[in-house]
Amino acid sequence: MTPQELRKRLTIPVIGAPLFIISNPDLVLAQCKAGVVGSFPALNARPIEVLEQWLIRITTELDAWNQAHPDRPAAPFALNQIVHKSNSRLEQDMALCVKYKVPLVITSLGARTDVNDAVHSYGGLVMHDVINQAFAHKAVDKGADGLILVATGAGGHAGTQSPFALVQETRAWFGGPIALSGAIATGAAVLAAEAMGADFGYIGSAFIATREANAVQAYKEAIVAGTAQDIVYSSLFTGVHGNYLRPSIVNAGLDPDHLPEGEASKMNFGSGGTEAKKAWRDIWGCGQGIGAVHDIPGAGEFVARLVEQYHAARRRLELAN
Repeated sequence: MTPQELRKRLTIPVIGAPLFIISNPDLVLAQCKAGVVGSFPALNARPIEVLEQWLIRITTELDAWNQAHPDRPAAPFALNQIVHKSNSRLEQDMALCVKYKVPLVITSLGARTDVNDAVHSYGGLVMHDVINQAFAHKAVDKGADGLILVATGAGGHAGTQSPFALVQETRAWFGGPIALSGAIATGAAVLAAEAMGADFGYIGSAFIATREANAVQAYKEAIVAGTAQDIVYSSLFTGVHGNYLRPSIVNAGLDPDHLPEGEASKMNFGSGGTEAKKAWRDIWGCGQGIGAVHDIPGAGEFVARLVEQYHAARRRLELAN
């Protein structure tokens, strides 16, 4: 699959971000059938046998959908791999990616040539998420096909650079596909990302507040009620800086305005230990775009709104010109 083929399969240029714990087959399938890339972290499927079950279900249902709807086939799906030494499952999970020919693999927290080569062996694409130019160059040098630029305001692990700076500096040397992450929650924001030079908007937090998402109701309601002022940037919970919902920090008995720094050496995604679970189960990751989220729709309904907003924004620009 080429980047051009990927774009043609979408109703709007959007990739749904892989959400730790939250993304599941129900959400991925709803996203893909609505015409955006649905994704999930491999580590959401525990134990590893569950990952194969998920891949069988997703590939089977999408194939059936495409046969029943040849005029509007589903978007491809993506799987996120944590390429960090703490992920003891990486090699086993990559073998399943190859077996089921996962169309798009999103790599995070490290870049490895062997992972990229494995995906390329069956014609898949690799996009790597980065927060600055040093990591971007490293990812491309090791064979990534595209980049996910994680700008300030993105949910979960996020950078600190403006999306304007991050996109323009990357586009100065990289001609491949770029997805922009950071407070994108509307169709107009997707169009703005394209205007800056990105190929896709990367949306995570808004999908947490959908019916299919595997998040507790209080989490979804906090997103609906929250605004950008409710987002706290901290390294305490995983050892890597990220954005989290203030109410969840308060509920954990912590002062969100006086959080100590975390230790990167304690970061652990592979074992599913107590610290890793607490960081995402009880301390809720979220981005600054949630002020645009006002209810909890189905994922397909949310994508339909994005499409409507996207075309409305295009019409406004055409009228202005």
